[in-house]
Amino acid sequence: MRIVSGILRGRQINPPSSFNSRPTTDYAKESLFNILNSRYDFSDCDVLDLFAGTGSISFEFCSRESKSVTAVELNAKMHNFIKTTAQNFKCQNFFSVKADALRYLKSTSHKYDIIFADPPYQSDKYEEIHELCFSRELLKPDGVLILEHDKSLDLSKLKNFEEYRKYAGVFLSFFYNIKHS
Repeated sequence: MRIVSGILRGRQINPPSSFNSRPTTDYAKESLFNILNSRYDFSDCDVLDLFAGTGSISFEFCSRESKSVTAVELNAKMHNFIKTTAQNFKCQNFFSVKADALRYLKSTSHKYDIIFADPPYQSDKYEEIHELCFSRELLKPDGVLILEHDKSLDLSKLKNFEEYRKYAGVFLSFFYNIKHS
């Protein structure tokens, strides 16, 4: 697994082999960041990565010099891996939080420009994640919530849905916090 762009481009991320995860593919990451790059100046963005797993998405945002990156991961081994890797990469304004993602959403007072969530595909938490992000106003104006999921899930009926993109077996649904004047 590698970082696909930015100041850390080409750096390897080598998570513990004992961690059973489904990291976002390089192709899906590249495509995701092409979409986001056309809408956001990362240096002005506060980013939240929920169910961070290997930290791959968090490190992509770090590599693009985001204003701040918060990676939330419940698994202690992976949380420590993310923390150590962030130190090794000398990531600035990088916060690794060992917590349940839903509890974090219920307790945080921070607001974010970009929230990325990649819960286990078998999870029934997608709608709750969406609801918490919008009801608690965790997205800044024009911010985006991105949910990674499999093809069996249709999230298009949820509030603020704008589009979904498919990259091999990876689906990304985008929800924008559009403020009309």
